[in-house]
Amino acid sequence: MQVAPLARPIRVLVAKIGLDGHDRGVKLIVRNLRDAGMEVIYTGLWQTPATTVQSAIQEDVDVLGVSLLSAAHMTIMPELRRLCNEAGVPDMPLIVGGIIPEEDHAPLRAAGVNGVFNPGTPMQSIIDTVRQLAESRRKWRDQVETHPDIRTAPGLARAITLLAAGSPPAEPATSRPAAAGIRIGITGAPGVGKSTFIGKLARHLRERGHRVGVIAVDPTSPITGGSVLGDRLRMMPEQPDDNLFVRSVASSGTAGGLAPHVAEISDLLVAAGYPVVLLETVGAGQNDVEVRRLTDQVLLLQMPGAGDAIQFFKAGIFEIATGFVLNKADLPGADTTLRQLRESVEHNEPVWPVSALRDEGFEPICTWVEELLAARK
Repeated sequence: MQVAPLARPIRVLVAKIGLDGHDRGVKLIVRNLRDAGMEVIYTGLWQTPATTVQSAIQEDVDVLGVSLLSAAHMTIMPELRRLCNEAGVPDMPLIVGGIIPEEDHAPLRAAGVNGVFNPGTPMQSIIDTVRQLAESRRKWRDQVETHPDIRTAPGLARAITLLAAGSPPAEPATSRPAAAGIRIGITGAPGVGKSTFIGKLARHLRERGHRVGVIAVDPTSPITGGSVLGDRLRMMPEQPDDNLFVRSVASSGTAGGLAPHVAEISDLLVAAGYPVVLLETVGAGQNDVEVRRLTDQVLLLQMPGAGDAIQFFKAGIFEIATGFVLNKADLPGADTTLRQLRESVEHNEPVWPVSALRDEGFEPICTWVEELLAARK
């Protein structure tokens, strides 16, 4: 099914590849692309070509951009093109910015790089290039594309894009019925550590042999319509993992901390063979309870010092939780908060102390997930 070339925001992935530990400049570019109305997936520092290409495929981006200050452009950019070709996305537009000698521009373009930018390039020139590349690629894909095969990563990613755009793909071949999976909402206030928690939980579940899908929701700007989708940088494994599929989505004005079509996207992930789906909401307030209607279970993350016992009795988000996680349990005050949480639960909901930063406390939660999965079979 076709989608008009620019009927949805342009999606751009921006990565820092290599050992360069400075990202002040690239963050400025990310903000400018967001302010131009684009959805920008920023994967953070110290990425590899392989993890970058896998991220771009899962996110179904229109353009893949790289910031390089390590003088490795003649090695990294051809490698990115090779990996895109091998992964089945030879049409992926590649752009690169950094301190790149003029004499290297032509060889880079000959190697399949679509845009080369040096310091001092006007931001509007970068924005215009991204728009032109995205529009050209979308028009080409709409002409040649058949129904996506969700058994492949590019096909699953494209099917999610169609769903998010309100144009469901034709009934795909599936590997398991949607009812066989478990969908777990992960919610909590901004700064409580949801993304880091999900990244560590997913890794522990993967170590137990489970395929995991993640839907990470970030807010859309009410001013420009753009978004910075940055949750992925706290979830990515050090090496590509075909059994972990992470997709970032923008809220697009949807209430309740969610995004359009997340229920259908979670069903698609299960059908594609990811029986555990973790749905991360935008930083939530007391009335953001819609996630309970769309998932089987809801974990509410708290952190020490976030409130007193009275807060846990209030109506709203505390009522919908089927499990509570005290993250940052290594911080002062954690024992008091943990005791108050356990005294406040009304229906024997589990309460787990964890430290995502120290990677502690995840095994009991993994066992709980496995029990939920066993009950579905």
